[in-house]
Amino acid sequence: MSLAHDHRPQPGSIPPRHDWTREQVRALFALPFPELMFRAAVTHREHFDPAEVQISTLLSIKTGGCPEDCAYCPQAARYDTGVAAEKLMSLDAVLTEARAAKAGGASRFCMGAAWRSPKDRELDNVCAMVEGVKALGLETCATLGMLTGDQAARLKASGLDYYNHNLDTSPEYYGAIITTRTYGDRLDTLEHVRAAGINVCCGGIVGMGEGLEDRVGMITTLAGLPVHPESVPINMLVQVEGTPLATAAKNAAKLDPLDFVRTIAVARICMPASMVRLSAGREDMSEETQALCFLAGANSIFYGPKLLTTPNPGRDSDMALLDKLGLRPLT
Repeated sequence: MSLAHDHRPQPGSIPPRHDWTREQVRALFALPFPELMFRAAVTHREHFDPAEVQISTLLSIKTGGCPEDCAYCPQAARYDTGVAAEKLMSLDAVLTEARAAKAGGASRFCMGAAWRSPKDRELDNVCAMVEGVKALGLETCATLGMLTGDQAARLKASGLDYYNHNLDTSPEYYGAIITTRTYGDRLDTLEHVRAAGINVCCGGIVGMGEGLEDRVGMITTLAGLPVHPESVPINMLVQVEGTPLATAAKNAAKLDPLDFVRTIAVARICMPASMVRLSAGREDMSEETQALCFLAGANSIFYGPKLLTTPNPGRDSDMALLDKLGLRPLT
């Protein structure tokens, strides 16, 4: 297939499937690595230009003090991780960060708040931020915890383009990671967001001690949603001292990088028209691992030195890597 081919979705192309079974997804994971990569790359080219990467910037607009018990999260108030609870940032401060993100090449600006769910007064402030960021010409994204239908409608009215709410893992493994909200609670929020007409950003985290079957279950669940998430972030666990998973990880083997690449490839095949985002954990990945992820169909990254509270590669190193691979930011 020529690289000069028009990589936009072609009229009459096969629509995405929503009936993937666990057996079928498991079979994809079991493919020989070259065959899996080939299938993922072909799928990618059917829907996207493989040389384009969408760049997003993520800002923590309200850090720490979260009442949830997510075992991976340094912002949970119950864990001693050195992350202090802070107040919601001011509108002016957020817009300053958004302007810098745009100047640095980002096309989407994501705002995250460490809440279980936002209160109405807090949502007023976030809606003002969304309106301000939108006026700068950036796509807007927020992750604020659980939402009601009315709250989702308000965010849509303010101009929110995307809402992030990850499933994190499989339904079966979820209880080992989080007990303060259910898997059903997460699915309910996704329904509210979709009903409001906001694009969905939903993925998960690997390397949390889950097994292959849990990665199969997570992707089967995501690919079985009535509409595939427009963005699917795949995160590698960042072990933060003080969180339960960091303690547990000391006695467990790290996920093999090739297993992470396989997860990216299977996500691309099962959700062919979604942006698959190479998200948290890139700081600990080699350039070779990241390159394989792009080859497997990842076409979005978070850009900037920090993802909420955890480290991320610097802008200069990211641009150098994209340049080395012949990739360019999506504009």
